[in-house]
Amino acid sequence: MPRQYWQDPSREALADRDFMAWLPVDFHNGVIEAEVKAELAPGAPAFARGFVGLAFRYDGTQFESFYLRPTNGVADDQVRRNHAVQYAAFPDWRFDRLRRESPERYETAADIAPDRWVHMRIEVKGAQAKLYLDHRPSPVLIVNDLKLGADLRGGVGLWIETATIAHFRNIKVMPQ
Repeated sequence: MPRQYWQDPSREALADRDFMAWLPVDFHNGVIEAEVKAELAPGAPAFARGFVGLAFRYDGTQFESFYLRPTNGVADDQVRRNHAVQYAAFPDWRFDRLRRESPERYETAADIAPDRWVHMRIEVKGAQAKLYLDHRPSPVLIVNDLKLGADLRGGVGLWIETATIAHFRNIKVMPQ
């Protein structure tokens, strides 16, 4: 992400934004898979985490997403570790609102780290989405109440945030 787009907490509240490469597919229910890797950009601010993830059902103005904070996966602070994986729905259900209104419900810990490939698999059906990491048989995060509802459909996005150098490979979108 170019430096001019990095967030500055002295000027604005930190929040999820819609920075992504959009894949114009028609996705409603199905499976999205990708390997992702993120590292901090040189000169990254202290709040940077290497944010990288996948968005789905993007209709041009809103989307659901799962994203990773790789530096949180190796933090010495357990509370920060518990925020390694995040669900969010743009624009109204960003991480800060979900964390404030439903603590611990839409984020969790995970065995992830900066500069390491992580396989993400998202299974979406109706108002439910499950996130699997690194081919494990159990999901790391389950959302049973997707905030934008069961009927939204749209594209898939490769999502990043402030001070991140992100890599994506082996992207598969398998609509049901």
